[in-house]
Amino acid sequence: MIKRAVTSRLPTQYGEFLLHAYLEERESEAALVHLALVRGSIDSESRPLLRIHSECLTGDLLASIRCDCGEQLDQALVAIGDAPVGILIYLRQEGRGIGLLNKLRAYNLQDDGLDTVEANIHLGFKPDERDYSVAVDMLEDLGVVAIRLLTNNPNKVAAFERSRVRVIERVPLVVSETAENANYLETKRRRLGHMRGG
Repeated sequence: MIKRAVTSRLPTQYGEFLLHAYLEERESEAALVHLALVRGSIDSESRPLLRIHSECLTGDLLASIRCDCGEQLDQALVAIGDAPVGILIYLRQEGRGIGLLNKLRAYNLQDDGLDTVEANIHLGFKPDERDYSVAVDMLEDLGVVAIRLLTNNPNKVAAFERSRVRVIERVPLVVSETAENANYLETKRRRLGHMRGG
């Protein structure tokens, strides 16, 4: 259950956006606030470039290079800023949905030799706990009917299969591979089915 709570103008280095905050009501848990940053006008003819980005405090805010999240967010905002119409949906699903504390515990397990999938399973979670149906609901509320989806993740493409929003193109997202994130990126490709960028 989501509802749009407030809309504000947000000027950024990537351009000016309308920032829509959505409340997701959850049984027996505090409501989550998800964000939709919209650039340009949405109508039945628009085909916005869309990035669904799950919260990653360590990558997005603290510039961690253990993952590719911060670079993905920056590249997505650059691309959306350059597009005639674009949307970035920021979902509060830290650590593939396991939360910040468990993500940090998973970091320690990775330092002991487990990959990111094995670490999540060791902590009692599925390899990926995220749910993209909230993003679909947000887009439907915004009146979006078709998108160009900026992703390498097949689960994000699949999230739209039974929705009113059509994916007309998948746009790859190319990130840098470093000594710190090489195993992480390979695990995403080998074990989670992520496609290579480019």
